[in-house]
Amino acid sequence: MTSTVAGRPIPGGPPAGRRRRRIADNLQAYLFLAGALICFGAFSWYPLVRGVMLSFQQDNFVTPPEWVGFDNFQALVHDPLFFTAWRNTLVFTGMALVLGYSVPFLIAVVINEMRHLTGFFRIAVYLPVMLPPIVTVLLWKYFYDPGPGLFNTVLRAMHLPTSDWTQSPRTAMISLVLVSTWSNMGGATIMYLAGLSAIPGELYEAAELDGASVWQRLRHVTLPQMRFVLLVLLLLQVVATMQVFIEPYQLTGTTDPSTITVMVLIYRYAFVVNNDFGLAAAMSVLLFIVLGAFSAGYLRLTRRAD
Repeated sequence: MTSTVAGRPIPGGPPAGRRRRRIADNLQAYLFLAGALICFGAFSWYPLVRGVMLSFQQDNFVTPPEWVGFDNFQALVHDPLFFTAWRNTLVFTGMALVLGYSVPFLIAVVINEMRHLTGFFRIAVYLPVMLPPIVTVLLWKYFYDPGPGLFNTVLRAMHLPTSDWTQSPRTAMISLVLVSTWSNMGGATIMYLAGLSAIPGELYEAAELDGASVWQRLRHVTLPQMRFVLLVLLLLQVVATMQVFIEPYQLTGTTDPSTITVMVLIYRYAFVVNNDFGLAAAMSVLLFIVLGAFSAGYLRLTRRAD
């Protein structure tokens, strides 16, 4: 039967029928989402919760785990390498921001101003990102070789003094930063180019009519229009560089105190010296807390500024 009011039928049938159709539509949508939710829970949330639980245990995955409470965190603080790793990580992040944050932006501005071969240069800048990270690091390891390496060979040919590059504490960190910057700047450059292409050309035309120089156009037009992209990429780059692992692990190893980072120390706790995954998990939890607090504070400050 069709429900009626004052002799006229109500579209959509009785309320119970509409409710059943709504439930059926929602159920269908949730079934499509079920696969993604299961994968997200199994490969994201479960490892996160398991890592937090593991940080309060002593576990080498051989003997049964033992609950030790905050002993792992106390052991971290008393390890001399703990503060060394944090200091090296912060130094690497600061140096990587100077190069990896500003250089891609300058390259993007130059490519955006070009009238010819822009497609070629976009591909050329992005090519290093397409290489597997381990291949990139091994390539630069050959460049840095103090004997037959490419860089020292060029320096000898020019009768200039050679360098130990990754073997010297004075040059090891900047050598790692150069590798990281070269291998990752392509993605940031493409994002900057996308933001630059969205800036209305009328703004530059008006600035040119007012007699603005290149620097003035960059300062008063480009930077304000790119503010959101710059803020987002700054946050992403800080989070990424704080988790640097492949470069120091492959180029300087796990024993060099001048380049050991937080991620390398985590690997050292789990697989090299202690074989204590609880200690490694505790270090991972501390890194998660630091990055989470920084991200929350950064987003709060930028939102307040907006």
